[in-house]
Amino acid sequence: MNSQLMTMSSLSVAVGLALAIQVAPVQAQTMKDMSAMPQVAKDNMMRMQKEKLEKCYGVNAVAKNDCAQGAHSCAGQATQARDPKSFVLLPAGDCSKIQGGKLQSS
Repeated sequence: MNSQLMTMSSLSVAVGLALAIQVAPVQAQTMKDMSAMPQVAKDNMMRMQKEKLEKCYGVNAVAKNDCAQGAHSCAGQATQARDPKSFVLLPAGDCSKIQGGKLQSS
């Protein structure tokens, strides 16, 4: 019984390490990409992590967005309401409750 437990523990550690090795380059790339971001985008990313927020696309008012996906440089620059490429930061789970809210840009 103990050898079976030891085998299962070793196997789960090996799988965990394999997954961690795959995730590490992605995290490093994300941190590298953040250096080129405007300061407001960096601040938004930090706020998202700290306050457990998510990006909600397509629910902004004109000039009332937190940032965008390639449409313009960032916060407060949305030229149309409900822009599918602009997002606002909302508490996790709230975006799906808003008509037209999407977790990914169109």
